[in-house]
Amino acid sequence: METTEYRPGLEGVVAAETRISYLDVEHEEIVVRGYNLLDLINEKTYVDVLGLLIHERLPGDAERARLEQELKAAQVPAAVWEILGKLPASMHAMDRLRTAVSALAGFDPEADSPDPERERAKGVRLVAQVATIVANLTRVAQGQAPVLPDPQLGFAENFLYMITGRRPDAAEARAFDQALIAYSEHEMPNSTFTARVIASTLSDVYGALTGAVASLKGPLHGGANEAVAHMLLEAGDVDGLERLIRDKLARKERIMGFGHRVYMRKFDPRALLLKQTLARLVDERGDAEGKKWLAMCQRGEDVMREEKGLYPNLDYYAAPIYYVLGIPIELYTPIFFAARTAGLVAHVVEQHAQNRLYRPRVRYLGPRGLKA
Repeated sequence: METTEYRPGLEGVVAAETRISYLDVEHEEIVVRGYNLLDLINEKTYVDVLGLLIHERLPGDAERARLEQELKAAQVPAAVWEILGKLPASMHAMDRLRTAVSALAGFDPEADSPDPERERAKGVRLVAQVATIVANLTRVAQGQAPVLPDPQLGFAENFLYMITGRRPDAAEARAFDQALIAYSEHEMPNSTFTARVIASTLSDVYGALTGAVASLKGPLHGGANEAVAHMLLEAGDVDGLERLIRDKLARKERIMGFGHRVYMRKFDPRALLLKQTLARLVDERGDAEGKKWLAMCQRGEDVMREEKGLYPNLDYYAAPIYYVLGIPIELYTPIFFAARTAGLVAHVVEQHAQNRLYRPRVRYLGPRGLKA
């Protein structure tokens, strides 16, 4: 049945039936395969959530150990590092990542296999490969050799170790792991929709994820966390941030890190949880710079609530966590993609299992009856 109703940005349009996740705004709950995402962040690890998303169940001890081994066994082909090394260092990190994800397909003889179990196996491997690539994007662009995973470390520890070049302490690893879970799945944002549209043509998971990288690069989607970090650095201190925000509002400029198409004028529950994570991290480390960033974020939150009735989204508090952990700002959005890879794979597998090609219509506003 066709409808002529036009919804700009497809706002409010139900585009898929899914068993993966749902944003229950009324009850302020993010449901992931039946679990509250906030409970998963507090009680589980990213590897647990990876198993939940891709294999549709939380892993037991033995299965978690197998997943960890699968992640450690996944290697990035040497040719992919060579390709990355030939790209201009001036390219945005997400553009370099997009090229790398696409290139991975050429080294997978089962790239086009539609078998669900093989797609799930590819998905676990992709999570590890993408994390290793993301961690080394800056390093390879500078002509340095990549830091490869340490087999003695768990997934989140390894990811952070490859980025910073040093082993994280328990507080750092836990904060990073919680941020990864927070980004792992979020229903149907633009990048997930992009992946499902591509998958609906029966294209492979690499193609779907390549499109998702391109979508996630935009500042209205994944790029917001980078923008938040630059805003905080530009402001310098608490009073500076208030002045900066008020000046931007006076010029009717967008303040990145606030508002969300689904949550509208409610607090993104992930942001509230990561605010607590940031507070614990800087308190445990006695980090003066981190405490300043926490105070700045609180002032910015207060100003935006008073002036616009808007609340922070996930990017607003993820950015200072990454900064305190010593992560280069250009990697913030690639890390978002690395964390979201598990959720994207789950959506591609589900799309292929109950496929219907996406083919919407338009409302035509152009002329008619012109003669050549």
